[in-house]
Amino acid sequence: MTANVTRAVGAPTVSGPVVTEDPVHQDAGASPGVGVVQGTATALGPPVPPSTADRSASPGTAGERENRSLWTTLRLWTTRAAPRDRVPGAPSPSRLAARTDRKAFKPRRPRLGPGRRIPGGALLGPFLLLAAWAAGSATGVLDPRVLSAPWTVVTTVGDLIANGRLQDNLATSAERFAYGLVLGVAIGTVLALVSGLSRWGEAVLDGPIQIKRAVPSLALLPLLILWLGIGEGMKITTIVLGVLIPVYIHTHNGLRGIDSRYAELAETVDLGHAAFIRRVILPGALPGFLLGLRFAVTSAWLSLVVVEQINSTSGIGYMMELARTYGQTDVIVVGLVLYGVLGLLSDGAVRLVQRRALSWRRTLAG
Repeated sequence: MTANVTRAVGAPTVSGPVVTEDPVHQDAGASPGVGVVQGTATALGPPVPPSTADRSASPGTAGERENRSLWTTLRLWTTRAAPRDRVPGAPSPSRLAARTDRKAFKPRRPRLGPGRRIPGGALLGPFLLLAAWAAGSATGVLDPRVLSAPWTVVTTVGDLIANGRLQDNLATSAERFAYGLVLGVAIGTVLALVSGLSRWGEAVLDGPIQIKRAVPSLALLPLLILWLGIGEGMKITTIVLGVLIPVYIHTHNGLRGIDSRYAELAETVDLGHAAFIRRVILPGALPGFLLGLRFAVTSAWLSLVVVEQINSTSGIGYMMELARTYGQTDVIVVGLVLYGVLGLLSDGAVRLVQRRALSWRRTLAG
């Protein structure tokens, strides 16, 4: 089957491998005139095209036509792999190039997750709510007897500050809030540590605390009034009971969520009980504690609203209850706005501490 390609007189000679016609590949769909080159591609080298002088010397001769046919065959062989040299199932070079081009110009997919942090995003919702309130009051949709306009509330705030009622009531409410929050957080943390680090502590403490969790604080007010009276002790105790539950629940959950391998590592390096709590337990329970603290701050304000409207003589709740008696809607709205602003600011402070204390975590919060 192998035969040398003859050259016409005067036609340029091209050094290279022997080219033969392959009937198998002709039947398989190869182009006519495309042969199989004996030898490897490294031995072939780049084909040499016929020179201009040779083409002009013998135009149209049989040798020149044969040389052109050989040049076309070699060029096709270098740009298109022979069928027997391809890996079965592999794409052709042209299809591979087209696929690469499609991948190169493929549009970039959007990133998963909430995206970048919006500057001042925490204030966007309250400002939209304020804008809707102002628009409803300006258009008459909101009756002033039902809900006072924002500008009326601002005027009322100025009057309350001028006569000193707002400062005195706000100071009393802040003091009750601080006492109840500090005591509730401390008691809830201690109970969570005892229950989370001891099976006996969990057996004794976890059940009653879960029962208190299911009982609303308002349901305990009659008993607390009978036991403690209507003084400051009853009010602070109600706030403490509302605070310690979320602190206990989330801190206990954070303790039980610590990987047991850390305890095994602490035993390996001979850590004492105090060092184990300081270096392993407290850092591991910190995310749960801070989450519980956010819920505790909200619960403290909610409990404060309730207790200050029961036989109180001072506080924001007392000011709102007195305004209800006289039908002063604007003063009631002032108290509600104060509770909302104080709750938002306290939650923002806890979130700031949480972001700084847990900056080592890579989360979607950013």
